[in-house]
Amino acid sequence: MQHLNDFLPYLRRILEYEGGFVDDPHDPGGRTKYGISEKAYPNVNIDELTLNDAADIYWRDYWLAAKCQDLPPLLRYLHFDTAVNMGVRRAVKFLQQAVRVEDDGIFGPVTMKAVETTPSNLIFQRYCALRLKRYTYLVTFPRFGRGWVRRVADIIENPFV
Repeated sequence: MQHLNDFLPYLRRILEYEGGFVDDPHDPGGRTKYGISEKAYPNVNIDELTLNDAADIYWRDYWLAAKCQDLPPLLRYLHFDTAVNMGVRRAVKFLQQAVRVEDDGIFGPVTMKAVETTPSNLIFQRYCALRLKRYTYLVTFPRFGRGWVRRVADIIENPFV
């Protein structure tokens, strides 16, 4: 299993997009700090959330929950970023679609075997395409879509390996 310290470079990159405090009335997540929203975490005091608390949430609820540590290096950051941006279940479904297995949102042995037997660069390409397409169906795309597309473009341009 990957150690928490190995995770920190991935977290630093996530915080380039998710860092700081945001209170955008158009954001369905509500008030957000370090990317942790009051909608997703109603029992967290967003005003008092520390960076360490946010890191713990990212580690437990996104990195480990999405099994990022089990993926080939090319896919780890993409999958983590998708889990953070769109939810763990959606991230797993994209991964499953990219490896052409049933997209039930559960990362089990069938998904892992397909990941192991499909070239990482092909999974990466398909996954990015799925993510970009999904954004266009979201009602908030007109307001936030430009940033989301830039975020995926940055991942494509600078894969984290």
